[in-house]
Amino acid sequence: MSPKIYTKTGDDGLTGLLGPGRVSKNDPRIDAYGVVDELNAQLGLARLHLQTSGADLDALILSLQHDLFQLGAALADPNPDGPFHHRITMDHVVRLEREIDRLDGELTPLTQFILPGGSAGAAHLHVARTTCRRAERAVVGLLRQHGQAVAPASLIYLNRLSDLLFTLARAVNHRLGLPDVPWEG
Repeated sequence: MSPKIYTKTGDDGLTGLLGPGRVSKNDPRIDAYGVVDELNAQLGLARLHLQTSGADLDALILSLQHDLFQLGAALADPNPDGPFHHRITMDHVVRLEREIDRLDGELTPLTQFILPGGSAGAAHLHVARTTCRRAERAVVGLLRQHGQAVAPASLIYLNRLSDLLFTLARAVNHRLGLPDVPWEG
């Protein structure tokens, strides 16, 4: 018989991290990896709406989901020398920058602010982008509170990922023949 999905160990408002000990479910570390998990789920939803936008975008987003799972494990690891702590590296950041540059090459340069929207897939990517920014803020809070218990590449990765998600949303609309919607402010 397989183990049950419910453990009942969190019924008192506490949860475990990677390693010993338990913390409150509203601990900044739990919040940070919880928002990363939410972002991962939103990317899964976005993939459902991008099936006509190219296999390259689907493969890219799938790889981002794997990265985010690694990032969640890194954030759940309070030990700066722990096995999960440095799973996201500057190599991941460089890969994001390459993807931004590749996709940006398909697009016309922006001359004004644009509104989120266009296709359903692009809209989901914009929602994911805003969640990514929230994850970034949560990691900043965690850094301020716990310092070196957060790998610096984690924060840089999230910052660059939000830029990639913005560029991805624009690329999806472009591939579907939909223009950016300018902000009229």
